[in-house]
Amino acid sequence: MSNVTKRYIEEEMKQSYLDYSMSVIVSRALPDVRDGMKPVHRRILFAMNELGMTYDKAYKKSARIVGEVLGKYHPHGDSSVYGAIVRMAQDFNYRYPLVDGHGNFGSIDGDSAAAMRYTEARMAKISGELMEDIDKNTIDFMKNFDDSLDEPTVLPAKLPNLLLNGATGIAVGMATNIPPHNLGELADGILAQIENPDITCLELMDYIKGPDFPTGGIIDGHKGIRDAYLTGRGKIRVRGKVEVEELKSGKANIIIKEIPYQLNKAVLIEKIADLVKEKKINGISDLRDESDRDGIRVVIEVKKGEEPELILNKLYKFTELQNTFGIIMLALVNNAPKVLNLKEIIAEYLKHRFIVITRRTQFDLEKAEKRAHILQGYRIALENIDRIIEIIRGSADGNTAREVLIEKYGFSDVQSRAILDMKLQRLTGLEREKIDAEYVEIEKYILELKDILSHDSKIYDIIKKELLYLKEKYGDERKTVIENERMEILPEDLIKDESVILTLTNKGYVKRMEVSKYKAQKRGGKGVASQNTIEDDFVVSIDSATNLDTLMIFTNQGRVFNLKVYEIPESSKQSRGKLISNIIRIREDEKIRAVIKTRDFSSENEVVFVTKEGLIKKTNLNEFKNINNSGLKAIKLKPEDDIIYVGLIEEIDKEELLLATKLGQSIRFGSDNVRATGRDTMGVKAITLKEGDSVVSAMLIKDRDGMILTMTENGYGKRTRIDEYPLQARSGKGVINLRCNAKTGDVVSVLPAPDSEELMAITSSGIVIRMPMSSITIYGRATQGVIVMKVDNGEKVVSITKVKSEDDEIDEVSTEE
Repeated sequence: MSNVTKRYIEEEMKQSYLDYSMSVIVSRALPDVRDGMKPVHRRILFAMNELGMTYDKAYKKSARIVGEVLGKYHPHGDSSVYGAIVRMAQDFNYRYPLVDGHGNFGSIDGDSAAAMRYTEARMAKISGELMEDIDKNTIDFMKNFDDSLDEPTVLPAKLPNLLLNGATGIAVGMATNIPPHNLGELADGILAQIENPDITCLELMDYIKGPDFPTGGIIDGHKGIRDAYLTGRGKIRVRGKVEVEELKSGKANIIIKEIPYQLNKAVLIEKIADLVKEKKINGISDLRDESDRDGIRVVIEVKKGEEPELILNKLYKFTELQNTFGIIMLALVNNAPKVLNLKEIIAEYLKHRFIVITRRTQFDLEKAEKRAHILQGYRIALENIDRIIEIIRGSADGNTAREVLIEKYGFSDVQSRAILDMKLQRLTGLEREKIDAEYVEIEKYILELKDILSHDSKIYDIIKKELLYLKEKYGDERKTVIENERMEILPEDLIKDESVILTLTNKGYVKRMEVSKYKAQKRGGKGVASQNTIEDDFVVSIDSATNLDTLMIFTNQGRVFNLKVYEIPESSKQSRGKLISNIIRIREDEKIRAVIKTRDFSSENEVVFVTKEGLIKKTNLNEFKNINNSGLKAIKLKPEDDIIYVGLIEEIDKEELLLATKLGQSIRFGSDNVRATGRDTMGVKAITLKEGDSVVSAMLIKDRDGMILTMTENGYGKRTRIDEYPLQARSGKGVINLRCNAKTGDVVSVLPAPDSEELMAITSSGIVIRMPMSSITIYGRATQGVIVMKVDNGEKVVSITKVKSEDDEIDEVSTEE
């Protein structure tokens, strides 16, 4: 029992998990800031180098490399090693691939590489720059997992590989995501930092513009890059490179030529196809992949009449064609994880290269001094060659000869051994001259090396020289374009803001038509057909608007939806239109009761509601700004009540309201008599109704000196001056608006009637008449009016609206008395 240690499980778990975490962080998941390598990548390149698999040698089976790495340095799964080899060979993953792969190493479509027994590989030419001088004591080695071999703790890394190819890794409680960069820009930036150690990250951005992905693409804006370079963390928006091809047929194709980094092209195409199938993106007629070895080419055919830019907006919004790359510049510094900014990463690289070059120079110096020492021995020996030959001939053995040489001429042990090993041909005159020349050169070389070691600036000059060499040899043009932040192209930018007529039928068909399609007619005309309605359907609403207006659509269930006018399909006069339920998500039992239009949702405006039972309420317009596709609760209604009117008050507490009832009553009062409440409220009484009566229309009075039009279901109408309607208190019984009888029928609607505008009236069978307001006779309140529109038996006027007057030619249409 003496070997049993008592310990709380919490302490054991904490310590064990901490050990595990550090093991993952240091030995697996995070790159070293000096060479940008994780252990697995470093071991793969070292093993290939040891096998002599350089770029100028023959390819060897990937399985052989994997076996070498597993057996000697990396005791983990073969799939992790082979996966790392594959990734280092993929030109769409590595900006500068470190492995030269031969065979199927996967594709940008997500195809897996062939099994390692089929593929072959060798080091890429650029990888030699990472390994150069590894045999010159430039870096430290450590024992492998079974203490049988040495492996490097870091590579000499002439290349700034951490930024060059980037790195991704998920450790325990932390992650790194460093994007790749352009070699030429990195070289320029590092050179600038050598010249000016006090350079700032922002000044470095004059040289290092931003990430440069192997798949190209476009970085949207500079803010994310600036954040990442200054703090080590940032988010950049990357989108594919797209062109719009205009075809002779008038149609257009969207061509995707480059995609964001690490995006699977096949998944992108599948996602676009799904969006088209789900009707989230309309206007695409065909989609095909024409990519080949020369590059990516995905063709999206756009239907005639559709705007490619609007479709492109939706592709950016709903697919990974535009995505966010989160930069976390986390790396191991002295075996501890640290988030670094751009300048700090370069500083660590320079510190590493300074040490490497110092150690390399020291190694070369020691080697040169050893050679010089031997050459010095040769020179002394050659000057005394006859005596030395006698000593050697007279010695019993080699050791005796070596001891005598050391004693007689003061040779070192190394020199004496070299002299004894010297070939006789070195005694020739030419060979003696060569030894003298070599000695002079090596003495000069030793002085140069000592000079380098005694001056830091000389070491930095070597770093600069190496960087310029790398830039010239491997540098290439930037692939990723960095643009100013792309402002989303809104439909408003492409759509003409012209006047249109909107109609809505009882069964929910809606359409948009140009105002000019209706010619003005004289009073009493029969009108023209506005659309073909299906059986038992009839038009219930007609309104004028402009394409860029926002329609607020209110239903009989008290909900509201927002819809841009241009989102309603444009149709001909005879077309039925499109079901509103296919545009907004109204329920099967839900009917549209009112539509108002606005350009903004200013808190300076209010929405006023009038219901069938004579209730009224006001709510601030700003409360309706953010409405999703499912709508929003606008007013609380009793089961038997319904919305009759919704209006927009633009001068709060200054405008007046006029309500009209089915049986010809009306009331006028100030809007300040109604207190504004929230959306989910019922309101207060606006008018006291007689039995059997109900509110059929309401209006906001904008011009107190103006006139209003009253229209009945049998086509009777009149204009009346507003000042004939006395201003009363809210909730009264009101005054007579029109004397209704069997001939006139009930009142349908009341509208403002300025002389400058025109009336459009529509019947239950879809017949429309349009005429100047000025052509309608002015009568007092308590009158029945005159025939404005003739209707057939069984036909009723169901809706009226006013439109701006146009300079249309007035058609002469015969009238019936």
